[in-house]
Amino acid sequence: QVQLVESGGGLVQPGGSLRLSCAASGNIFSISAMGWYRQAPGKQRELVASISSGETTNYANSAKGRFTISRDNAKNTVYLQMNSLKPEDTAVYYCNAVVRVVMATSFNRYWGQGIQVTISS
Repeated sequence: QVQLVESGGGLVQPGGSLRLSCAASGNIFSISAMGWYRQAPGKQRELVASISSGETTNYANSAKGRFTISRDNAKNTVYLQMNSLKPEDTAVYYCNAVVRVVMATSFNRYWGQGIQVTISS
């Protein structure tokens, strides 16, 4: 019913920048929180940043001061601007959205398929 499609990943040198996008589509009535998670090899998936429907943001300590999350409600899209990237930011990044679909009475959490971000010289 809901699809989340990420884009913008890739390979960048340390100190560089990337902007991830995630567009939600489908039978959407409303979207509550949206966010970005990441999972590095051998590690658990962790929250990077989230943004509420009222645009209150929350960041992991590792992302504070370097990453900025934003959303465009008209496009059902969430963005993650990542600056001053480090090798330890290398991971698969997953988009997440809490969505209420048409005719539903509750919200459910949906995930994107993930996109690779590699920071290397």
